[in-house]
Amino acid sequence: MSFENPISRRSFLSFSALTAASALAGCASTSSAPGVQPVAFRVPRLFQTTPAPTDAELEVMYGPIEDGGFLIPPVPYKQIDPRFYRQQVIDPTGQAPGTIVVDTPSRFLYVVQPGGTAMRYGVGIGREGFAWSGNGVIQWKQKWPRWKPPNEMVARQPELTKYSIANGGMEPGLKNPLGARALYIFSNGEDSLYRLHGNPDWRSIGKAVSSGCVRLLNQDIIDLYDRVPQKSPIVVWQ
Repeated sequence: MSFENPISRRSFLSFSALTAASALAGCASTSSAPGVQPVAFRVPRLFQTTPAPTDAELEVMYGPIEDGGFLIPPVPYKQIDPRFYRQQVIDPTGQAPGTIVVDTPSRFLYVVQPGGTAMRYGVGIGREGFAWSGNGVIQWKQKWPRWKPPNEMVARQPELTKYSIANGGMEPGLKNPLGARALYIFSNGEDSLYRLHGNPDWRSIGKAVSSGCVRLLNQDIIDLYDRVPQKSPIVVWQ
């Protein structure tokens, strides 16, 4: 029996339009971001993981995938901290089944399942100053999305002009920052500018390096995409 580090959290989470607009420059393609209603959450102090995946399972989980006309390369998973492997755990969130929970400080994303368990993924998050927290829904999902950096980001990085909204963005592909899938988060019917998306750089998992959005390994975002329908609720803890 093994236990993760203790977690205790009871707080009211919200975000402002100003925070969201500046936070999500690296992965969003729109410029409006409304606030959300605060909501309280409770997390058990201790939670137990179920058995970790075996090497044979990991070879399959993170092996090469042919998808949408692209060959996603294998992930060198042995170079990633094992706690960030995709695995089923005892649910630590207390949320209803079907809810997605992003635990930003711990670098985990959970999909709550019936029966007291959750599927857990390791994620990369927005670096300090680009973080977002709140609640919303997965308004829509897209396979192999185009990346359209917003005008504010292009102004800071003129070399991205060729990928601007006006120029139609970056073609889908292995080098696209949104990777193999993107899940778009809305709140109160408005785009929050926040995304869950694939990631061509496995080194970023478990780190705060992206400009706001939550990134997963391409193999993991494909698994997540297939698990959660549109309109799924999502909570992001700060």
